[in-house]
Amino acid sequence: MLIEIHAVQNHSPANLNRDDLGAPKTCYFGGVLRSRISSQCLKRSIRMSPQFARLLGGIRTRQLAVLIARECPDLKDAQKRAEKILGICGLEPKKGKKRDAEDAAESDKSKMLVYTTREAVREMAALLKTGITQSEDDLAKEFGKLIASRTCAPDMALSGRMLETGVLTDTTVEAALQVAHALSTHEARPEVDYYVAADDVPGEDAGAGYVDEAMFASACFYKYFSIHWEQLLANLRSNDALAAHTVGAFLRGAALTNPTGKQNSCAAHNLPEGVLVEIKSCPVSYANAFVRPVAAGDRDIIAESIAQLAAYVNDLDVGFGRPQRRFWFSPNLRHRLVVQQDKGEAPLADVNCRSLDELVSGVIGALGHDWEQVQKAIVNPEAAA
Repeated sequence: MLIEIHAVQNHSPANLNRDDLGAPKTCYFGGVLRSRISSQCLKRSIRMSPQFARLLGGIRTRQLAVLIARECPDLKDAQKRAEKILGICGLEPKKGKKRDAEDAAESDKSKMLVYTTREAVREMAALLKTGITQSEDDLAKEFGKLIASRTCAPDMALSGRMLETGVLTDTTVEAALQVAHALSTHEARPEVDYYVAADDVPGEDAGAGYVDEAMFASACFYKYFSIHWEQLLANLRSNDALAAHTVGAFLRGAALTNPTGKQNSCAAHNLPEGVLVEIKSCPVSYANAFVRPVAAGDRDIIAESIAQLAAYVNDLDVGFGRPQRRFWFSPNLRHRLVVQQDKGEAPLADVNCRSLDELVSGVIGALGHDWEQVQKAIVNPEAAA
């Protein structure tokens, strides 16, 4: 079973996700240039959001030895020993001369970015404390087992993990979540902002104290997420209440969180105009609804995007059949997901929601749980797992 999330979200001028030159990311789709937000950017913004904070059990770092040592403040040379043990596991620290404090801090980091759980970090620290007389090779085997087995964290269950050290085995976690790159529903070309900074203290030089350029774009995006329910359950050791909580928190995070790129300069904190959630067995992206770029006419770009989405969804319903359940949310039902028929407008969703809370409660209810009870029951996801 799949829980699929489709969103239409219009952003004011912004540079939420930039490339190596500092320009907003783009791609060609349907033969024209579109604005783009990468899937990695979307996933991280949701994972680090306040809506997902209570479920954040994973940690991605090159400073694993430092984290382990912090759990052992009374153990002499804890970090050095942890580095040696992790090195045996294939997670060697960077080598090089420590010329200054910055180099010393950099040498504390491993070559590889390690994605593990806070539970694993605590248990490795406990082993370090109790295994003073054990050899580092023996402790490395125990560390490896913990890294491989302590994976029951909602964020890792969703995003998965690929960790290949050449030494550790059985470390892969199959992701339950698939995320598409967000695409503008219309043609969108980046623009250039020329700006200056003036000197607050006037003098003979009346010109600018600083001159530069920055790129930005404004676009209405289509976003698509797909969660494989059975894989999520397997990753969370069949804890269906925790899995339901994870889906609900992810849905809220996807709706309420935006990437942080250049937000201090642009403040593009725009919420989705429409969110479609479907429960089905076959994954389907509706990106092809926008192969023909949306153009504003009698309706604005948002309304036209939702209209094109509705027409495409209806065509796929006729051609391939409807999903098991379909929920549509637009704030106060500002926009409706409907198609025109001979007898008038026909709604495409089984449930139409005026609020995000109503949407989340409905989706979690379809999974067999009460959203409020799930939130109250699961205070500590690690303990629940």
